[in-house]
Amino acid sequence: MEDKKILCIGLVCLDIISVVDKYPEEDSDTRCISQRWQRGGNASNSCTVLALLGAPCAFMGSLAPGHMADFIRSDFQKRGIDTRSISWQSRGDTPCACCLVNISNGSRTVTLYDTNLPDVTADDFERVDLTQYKWIHWEGRNAEDQVKMIRRVEEHNKTRDPMQRISMSVEIEKQREELYQLFSYGDLVFVSKDVAQHFGFQSATEAVTGLYPRVRTGAFLVCAWAEKGAVALGPDGVVVHSPSFPPETIVDTLGAGDTFNASVIYSLSRGQSIQEALTFGCRVAGRKCGIQGYDGLAHSSILGPTI
Repeated sequence: MEDKKILCIGLVCLDIISVVDKYPEEDSDTRCISQRWQRGGNASNSCTVLALLGAPCAFMGSLAPGHMADFIRSDFQKRGIDTRSISWQSRGDTPCACCLVNISNGSRTVTLYDTNLPDVTADDFERVDLTQYKWIHWEGRNAEDQVKMIRRVEEHNKTRDPMQRISMSVEIEKQREELYQLFSYGDLVFVSKDVAQHFGFQSATEAVTGLYPRVRTGAFLVCAWAEKGAVALGPDGVVVHSPSFPPETIVDTLGAGDTFNASVIYSLSRGQSIQEALTFGCRVAGRKCGIQGYDGLAHSSILGPTI
């Protein structure tokens, strides 16, 4: 399974990132410290991190032809991420996000123009050769179709030896009712702090304990809680915790959650325990917060030993 890829399914967009020394006042005119284009989107960002960690990976999502898509596809290729499963849409526009990164505290403020570009469908997924993959991760979006995709993988797994089966994970980040059906799918479920608070939980431990009955038998439920670290609960009923590992100076938190998810998936896909994966995820996410973008994660002096 070592040469098989990890496939991430979800959003890719163009991030236009302006770095500022303080958050601007409304109706003001100010200069930024720097500005850059960056490929963004949860699933897309997770692919970037997986590639930097050295994992063969692929992306599946929608794009509309044009200059933004050309930039996005070129960046995927530069990082060695397989894009053969991208669904090119004949209607809609590639989404674009304008991001303000406040260098004084690392906060990120995002306004996303989530266009009328259709998401990939279960029919699109039928064309995916499942034998190429050891892990598939879904960023929760069009849940009805994603459930059908997951069921296809479940049927595929029934015909395979246990060591050849595809592991599956889902991310439930947004407070949208239709996404909550995804709790009961996947071997690993990531639930965001925002969703946990929507359900009334005040800590990651409360969240995984309270929401665990929603996941399927044998699954792990993971909740990251910013500077308080992350917590996981699995079938053995033991709550596992990792502290956060903040850098000396927080520079850029944009994509920290996607970094955490990718790092946990990477660790588990290499046979590590949930405790090891959770700690590794928090370490890499913390290091990401101390650099602009992701490229610094490729340097051993920043990342350190991967496992």
